[in-house]
Amino acid sequence: MNKLAVIALGGNALLRDKQKGTIEEQEANTTETLENILYLLKEGYNLVLTHGNGPQVGNIVLRNDAGEQIYNIPQMPLDICVADSQGGIGYMLERCLRNVLKKHGIEKNVLTLVSLVEVKAEDSAFQNPTKRIGKIVDSAEAEKLSKEKGWIYKEEKKETIGLRRVVPSPQPYKIMNWDIIEQNARAGIIVIAAGGGGVPVYTDPEGKLKPAEAVIDKDLASALLANEIKADEFYILTDVPYIYIDYKGPNEQKLEFLNHDDAVKYAEQGMFGEGSMAPKVKAALQFIKNGGEKSIITEAKKLADKSFGTKITMVSG
Repeated sequence: MNKLAVIALGGNALLRDKQKGTIEEQEANTTETLENILYLLKEGYNLVLTHGNGPQVGNIVLRNDAGEQIYNIPQMPLDICVADSQGGIGYMLERCLRNVLKKHGIEKNVLTLVSLVEVKAEDSAFQNPTKRIGKIVDSAEAEKLSKEKGWIYKEEKKETIGLRRVVPSPQPYKIMNWDIIEQNARAGIIVIAAGGGGVPVYTDPEGKLKPAEAVIDKDLASALLANEIKADEFYILTDVPYIYIDYKGPNEQKLEFLNHDDAVKYAEQGMFGEGSMAPKVKAALQFIKNGGEKSIITEAKKLADKSFGTKITMVSG
Protein backbone atom coordinates (compact mmCIF):
# COMPACT_ATOMS: atom_id res chain seq x y z
CA MET A 1 0.00 0.00 0.00
CA ASN A 2 1.30 3.46 -0.91
CA LYS A 3 2.20 5.76 1.95
CA LEU A 4 -0.18 8.64 2.60
CA ALA A 5 1.16 12.09 3.49
CA VAL A 6 -0.52 15.36 4.43
CA ILE A 7 1.34 18.51 3.39
CA ALA A 8 0.37 21.78 5.07
CA LEU A 9 1.38 24.71 2.87
CA GLY A 10 2.23 27.78 4.92
CA GLY A 11 1.30 31.30 3.95
CA ASN A 12 4.75 31.90 2.42
CA ALA A 13 4.11 29.06 -0.02
CA LEU A 14 1.56 31.38 -1.64
CA LEU A 15 2.68 34.89 -0.70
CA ARG A 16 6.15 36.07 0.32
CA ASP A 17 7.25 38.95 2.53
CA LYS A 18 7.16 42.41 0.96
CA GLN A 19 5.08 41.23 -1.99
CA LYS A 20 1.91 43.10 -2.93
CA GLY A 21 -0.17 39.95 -3.18
CA THR A 22 -1.04 40.11 -6.87
CA ILE A 23 -2.40 36.94 -8.43
CA GLU A 24 0.73 36.75 -10.61
CA GLU A 25 2.94 36.69 -7.51
CA GLN A 26 0.79 34.10 -5.77
CA GLU A 27 0.65 31.83 -8.81
CA ALA A 28 4.44 31.98 -9.26
CA ASN A 29 5.02 31.17 -5.59
CA THR A 30 2.45 28.38 -5.66
CA THR A 31 3.98 26.78 -8.75
CA GLU A 32 7.48 26.91 -7.24
CA THR A 33 6.21 25.25 -4.05
CA LEU A 34 4.28 22.56 -5.91
CA GLU A 35 7.35 21.65 -7.95
CA ASN A 36 8.92 20.57 -4.67
CA ILE A 37 6.25 18.02 -3.80
CA LEU A 38 6.78 16.03 -7.00
CA TYR A 39 9.46 13.82 -5.47
CA LEU A 40 6.87 12.39 -3.06
CA LEU A 41 4.62 11.50 -5.98
CA LYS A 42 7.54 9.89 -7.78
CA GLU A 43 8.26 7.84 -4.65
CA GLY A 44 4.70 6.54 -4.71
CA TYR A 45 3.08 8.66 -2.00
CA ASN A 46 -0.60 9.52 -2.01
CA LEU A 47 -1.09 13.16 -1.03
CA VAL A 48 -3.51 15.48 0.72
CA LEU A 49 -2.69 19.20 0.60
CA THR A 50 -3.88 21.79 3.09
CA HIS A 51 -3.07 25.49 3.06
CA GLY A 52 -3.08 28.70 5.03
CA ASN A 53 -5.18 31.74 4.17
CA GLY A 54 -3.91 34.49 6.48
CA PRO A 55 -3.18 37.29 4.00
CA GLN A 56 -5.99 36.29 1.65
CA VAL A 57 -8.82 36.11 4.19
CA GLY A 58 -7.56 39.35 5.74
CA ASN A 59 -7.92 41.02 2.34
CA ILE A 60 -11.42 39.58 1.96
CA VAL A 61 -12.38 41.09 5.32
CA LEU A 62 -10.96 44.47 4.22
CA ARG A 63 -12.96 44.33 1.00
CA ASN A 64 -16.02 43.55 3.11
CA ASP A 65 -15.38 46.67 5.17
CA ALA A 66 -14.89 48.85 2.10
CA GLY A 67 -18.00 47.49 0.38
CA GLU A 68 -20.15 48.24 3.39
CA GLN A 69 -18.75 51.71 4.00
CA ILE A 70 -18.67 52.92 0.39
CA TYR A 71 -21.46 51.04 -1.37
CA ASN A 72 -23.66 49.89 1.52
CA ILE A 73 -23.17 46.22 0.54
CA PRO A 74 -24.12 43.96 3.48
CA GLN A 75 -21.03 42.61 5.19
CA MET A 76 -20.55 38.85 5.14
CA PRO A 77 -19.70 36.98 8.37
CA LEU A 78 -16.28 35.49 8.98
CA ASP A 79 -17.26 31.90 8.11
CA ILE A 80 -18.29 33.04 4.63
CA CYS A 81 -14.98 34.89 4.27
CA VAL A 82 -13.07 31.72 5.19
CA ALA A 83 -15.13 29.70 2.71
CA ASP A 84 -14.43 32.32 0.02
CA SER A 85 -10.71 32.06 0.67
CA GLN A 86 -10.85 28.25 0.56
CA GLY A 87 -12.53 28.32 -2.83
CA GLY A 88 -10.20 30.91 -4.33
CA ILE A 89 -6.95 29.46 -3.01
CA GLY A 90 -8.06 25.89 -3.68
CA TYR A 91 -8.86 26.80 -7.28
CA MET A 92 -5.45 28.42 -7.72
CA LEU A 93 -3.66 25.45 -6.14
CA GLU A 94 -5.54 22.93 -8.27
CA ARG A 95 -4.95 24.79 -11.52
CA CYS A 96 -1.25 25.34 -10.81
CA LEU A 97 -0.84 21.73 -9.70
CA ARG A 98 -2.52 20.37 -12.81
CA ASN A 99 -0.08 22.43 -14.91
CA VAL A 100 2.92 21.17 -12.92
CA LEU A 101 1.77 17.56 -13.27
CA LYS A 102 1.25 17.96 -17.01
CA LYS A 103 4.69 19.54 -17.39
CA HIS A 104 6.29 16.49 -15.78
CA GLY A 105 4.11 13.92 -17.52
CA ILE A 106 2.37 12.75 -14.34
CA GLU A 107 -1.20 11.47 -14.71
CA LYS A 108 -3.12 12.39 -11.54
CA ASN A 109 -6.57 13.72 -10.77
CA VAL A 110 -6.86 16.66 -8.37
CA LEU A 111 -9.91 17.33 -6.18
CA THR A 112 -10.53 20.52 -4.20
CA LEU A 113 -13.03 20.53 -1.32
CA VAL A 114 -14.52 23.36 0.72
CA SER A 115 -14.12 21.83 4.17
CA LEU A 116 -16.22 22.39 7.27
CA VAL A 117 -14.42 21.81 10.57
CA GLU A 118 -16.40 21.23 13.73
CA VAL A 119 -15.48 23.00 16.96
CA LYS A 120 -17.05 22.88 20.40
CA ALA A 121 -19.39 25.73 21.37
CA GLU A 122 -18.06 25.49 24.93
CA ASP A 123 -14.42 25.93 23.87
CA SER A 124 -12.79 28.48 26.20
CA ALA A 125 -11.38 30.30 23.15
CA PHE A 126 -14.81 31.88 22.65
CA GLN A 127 -14.38 33.69 25.97
CA ASN A 128 -10.82 34.76 25.15
CA PRO A 129 -10.49 35.82 21.49
CA THR A 130 -6.85 36.26 20.44
CA LYS A 131 -6.63 35.98 16.64
CA ARG A 132 -6.20 39.37 14.99
CA ILE A 133 -7.97 40.04 11.68
CA GLY A 134 -8.89 43.00 9.52
CA LYS A 135 -7.55 46.53 9.54
CA ILE A 136 -6.03 48.61 12.32
CA VAL A 137 -8.34 51.37 13.60
CA ASP A 138 -8.17 54.15 16.16
CA SER A 139 -9.95 54.00 19.51
CA ALA A 140 -12.99 55.98 18.30
CA GLU A 141 -13.58 53.66 15.34
CA ALA A 142 -13.03 50.59 17.52
CA GLU A 143 -15.59 51.81 20.04
CA LYS A 144 -18.11 52.56 17.25
CA LEU A 145 -17.73 49.12 15.65
CA SER A 146 -17.85 47.39 19.01
CA LYS A 147 -21.22 49.00 19.74
CA GLU A 148 -22.64 48.40 16.26
CA LYS A 149 -21.40 44.87 15.64
CA GLY A 150 -20.33 43.50 18.99
CA TRP A 151 -16.75 43.09 17.79
CA ILE A 152 -13.88 42.95 20.25
CA TYR A 153 -10.73 45.02 19.74
CA LYS A 154 -7.27 44.82 21.27
CA GLU A 155 -4.19 46.97 20.87
CA GLU A 156 -2.01 46.02 17.93
CA LYS A 157 1.43 44.87 19.04
CA LYS A 158 3.24 45.76 15.83
CA GLU A 159 4.85 49.06 14.87
CA THR A 160 1.57 50.66 13.81
CA ILE A 161 -0.34 52.23 16.69
CA GLY A 162 -4.02 51.37 16.96
CA LEU A 163 -6.45 48.58 17.70
CA ARG A 164 -7.41 45.51 15.72
CA ARG A 165 -10.35 43.15 15.83
CA VAL A 166 -9.75 39.83 17.58
CA VAL A 167 -11.76 36.64 17.12
CA PRO A 168 -11.67 33.23 18.83
CA SER A 169 -9.37 30.46 17.60
CA PRO A 170 -10.99 27.27 18.98
CA GLN A 171 -9.52 23.78 18.78
CA PRO A 172 -10.62 21.73 15.77
CA TYR A 173 -12.68 18.75 16.86
CA LYS A 174 -13.69 17.00 13.63
CA ILE A 175 -12.92 17.45 9.93
CA MET A 176 -16.18 16.87 8.12
CA ASN A 177 -15.94 14.49 5.14
CA TRP A 178 -12.59 13.16 6.37
CA ASP A 179 -13.62 9.67 5.22
CA ILE A 180 -14.32 10.95 1.70
CA ILE A 181 -10.95 12.68 1.73
CA GLU A 182 -9.22 9.46 2.77
CA GLN A 183 -11.03 7.32 0.18
CA ASN A 184 -10.08 9.64 -2.66
CA ALA A 185 -6.51 10.10 -1.49
CA ARG A 186 -5.91 6.37 -1.16
CA ALA A 187 -7.34 5.95 -4.65
CA GLY A 188 -4.51 8.12 -5.93
CA ILE A 189 -6.36 11.43 -6.25
CA ILE A 190 -4.53 14.46 -4.86
CA VAL A 191 -7.00 16.12 -2.49
CA ILE A 192 -6.88 19.78 -1.43
CA ALA A 193 -8.88 20.23 1.78
CA ALA A 194 -9.17 21.99 5.17
CA GLY A 195 -7.83 25.24 3.75
CA GLY A 196 -7.22 28.01 6.26
CA GLY A 197 -8.02 25.61 9.08
CA GLY A 198 -11.46 24.92 7.65
CA VAL A 199 -14.77 26.78 7.94
CA PRO A 200 -15.59 26.67 11.67
CA VAL A 201 -19.00 25.27 12.59
CA TYR A 202 -20.58 23.86 15.74
CA THR A 203 -23.60 21.72 16.53
CA ASP A 204 -26.38 23.45 18.47
CA PRO A 205 -28.65 21.71 21.03
CA GLU A 206 -31.09 20.82 18.23
CA GLY A 207 -28.36 19.08 16.27
CA LYS A 208 -28.12 21.77 13.58
CA LEU A 209 -24.80 22.97 12.22
CA LYS A 210 -24.21 26.64 12.99
CA PRO A 211 -21.42 28.97 11.81
CA ALA A 212 -18.82 30.09 14.35
CA GLU A 213 -17.38 33.59 14.10
CA ALA A 214 -13.86 32.29 14.53
CA VAL A 215 -10.74 31.08 12.75
CA ILE A 216 -9.01 27.75 13.29
CA ASP A 217 -5.25 27.27 13.30
CA LYS A 218 -4.48 25.62 9.96
CA ASP A 219 -1.62 23.48 11.30
CA LEU A 220 -3.76 22.02 14.10
CA ALA A 221 -6.59 21.33 11.65
CA SER A 222 -4.10 19.74 9.24
CA ALA A 223 -2.69 17.51 12.01
CA LEU A 224 -6.20 16.44 12.99
CA LEU A 225 -7.02 15.60 9.38
CA ALA A 226 -3.76 13.66 9.05
CA ASN A 227 -4.71 11.57 12.10
CA GLU A 228 -8.29 11.05 10.96
CA ILE A 229 -7.24 9.72 7.57
CA LYS A 230 -4.44 7.65 9.17
CA ALA A 231 -1.66 9.35 7.23
CA ASP A 232 1.85 7.99 7.65
CA GLU A 233 3.64 11.35 7.47
CA PHE A 234 2.78 14.99 8.10
CA TYR A 235 4.73 17.84 6.49
CA ILE A 236 4.52 21.48 7.55
CA LEU A 237 6.06 23.87 5.01
CA THR A 238 7.22 27.21 6.37
CA ASP A 239 9.87 29.87 5.68
CA VAL A 240 12.84 28.28 7.51
CA PRO A 241 14.62 25.00 6.64
CA TYR A 242 14.71 23.72 10.26
CA ILE A 243 13.23 24.21 13.69
CA TYR A 244 15.60 26.28 15.82
CA ILE A 245 15.78 26.79 19.55
CA ASP A 246 16.56 30.34 20.64
CA TYR A 247 15.89 31.42 17.04
CA LYS A 248 17.98 34.52 16.12
CA GLY A 249 19.22 34.57 19.72
CA PRO A 250 22.78 34.19 21.05
CA ASN A 251 22.34 30.44 21.52
CA GLU A 252 20.56 29.62 18.28
CA GLN A 253 20.71 25.92 17.43
CA LYS A 254 19.12 24.06 14.54
CA LEU A 255 17.40 20.77 15.24
CA GLU A 256 17.61 18.11 12.54
CA PHE A 257 15.95 15.41 14.66
CA LEU A 258 13.57 15.91 17.56
CA ASN A 259 11.74 13.38 19.68
CA HIS A 260 8.47 13.96 21.51
CA ASP A 261 9.87 14.46 25.00
CA ASP A 262 12.56 16.94 23.94
CA ALA A 263 10.05 18.89 21.86
CA VAL A 264 7.71 19.18 24.85
CA LYS A 265 10.61 20.26 27.06
CA TYR A 266 11.74 22.98 24.66
CA ALA A 267 8.16 24.19 24.22
CA GLU A 268 7.69 24.47 27.99
CA GLN A 269 10.93 26.47 28.15
CA GLY A 270 9.56 28.92 25.57
CA MET A 271 12.18 28.05 22.95
CA PHE A 272 9.71 28.29 20.06
CA GLY A 273 8.10 31.55 18.97
CA GLU A 274 4.47 31.71 20.09
CA GLY A 275 3.27 33.42 16.95
CA SER A 276 5.34 31.36 14.55
CA MET A 277 6.98 28.01 15.34
CA ALA A 278 5.22 27.03 18.58
CA PRO A 279 1.84 26.16 16.98
CA LYS A 280 3.62 24.20 14.24
CA VAL A 281 5.51 22.12 16.80
CA LYS A 282 2.26 21.60 18.71
CA ALA A 283 0.58 20.31 15.56
CA ALA A 284 3.51 18.03 14.73
CA LEU A 285 3.43 16.58 18.24
CA GLN A 286 -0.33 16.07 18.03
CA PHE A 287 0.13 14.03 14.87
CA ILE A 288 2.84 11.68 16.15
CA LYS A 289 1.22 11.32 19.57
CA ASN A 290 -1.95 10.07 17.91
CA GLY A 291 -0.31 7.42 15.77
CA GLY A 292 1.54 9.26 13.00
CA GLU A 293 4.91 7.89 11.95
CA LYS A 294 6.74 11.23 11.73
CA SER A 295 6.29 14.94 11.19
CA ILE A 296 8.67 17.06 9.14
CA ILE A 297 8.91 20.85 9.38
CA THR A 298 10.93 22.50 6.62
CA GLU A 299 11.12 25.34 4.13
CA ALA A 300 8.80 25.03 1.14
CA LYS A 301 11.68 25.25 -1.34
CA LYS A 302 13.71 22.62 0.55
CA LEU A 303 11.11 19.85 0.73
CA ALA A 304 12.63 17.79 -2.06
CA ASP A 305 16.08 17.92 -0.43
CA LYS A 306 16.02 15.33 2.35
CA SER A 307 19.12 16.86 3.95
CA PHE A 308 16.91 19.72 5.15
CA GLY A 309 14.00 19.72 7.57
CA THR A 310 13.46 18.79 11.21
CA LYS A 311 12.16 15.23 11.60
CA ILE A 312 9.93 14.77 14.66
CA THR A 313 9.19 11.27 15.97
CA MET A 314 7.97 9.78 19.24
CA VAL A 315 11.43 8.45 20.11
CA SER A 316 14.93 9.18 18.85
CA GLY A 317 16.40 7.32 15.92
